[in-house]
Amino acid sequence: MEYPKKSYTVLEATKKMEHFCAYQERCHKEVRAKLKTLGIIPMAVDQIMGHLIQENYLNEERFAKSYARGKFNIKKWGRKRIVQELKQRDISVYNIKVALSEIPEEVYREAFETLAQKRWHQLKDGKLEIKKRKLSHYLLYRGWESHLVYDMVHQLSATD
Repeated sequence: MEYPKKSYTVLEATKKMEHFCAYQERCHKEVRAKLKTLGIIPMAVDQIMGHLIQENYLNEERFAKSYARGKFNIKKWGRKRIVQELKQRDISVYNIKVALSEIPEEVYREAFETLAQKRWHQLKDGKLEIKKRKLSHYLLYRGWESHLVYDMVHQLSATD
């Protein structure tokens, strides 16, 4: 048996979205998708979005900065992966640049070197070529720049 979908008034949906945005930073695309799943009509969606932006529950620049910092610090993603993920969320080029400026260059390089060395020592393959391929694939998948990856792979394989 299928139950009818609960319908929300604009005020109820607005309160629900305020809680949704207060719990965690959200991008416009996520909030629009959530409103769509609630069955809110397009005219009300625009009204609610306007309210959330005006009341500072929704801020794309703040979201982009938070997202970039979090993915870099916690998941150790490189800039390319962060940019790719932000583009998928329809974040503007300006906000992406601002978000990437949150990561200092020396911290970025240090994190990359630490991650690469840690992974290199975890790999137990006997053949050097397989170990190099696995390390480069691992780092490229996480969005680190290819010139950094290949320089590091060459540097680590020379010390082995």
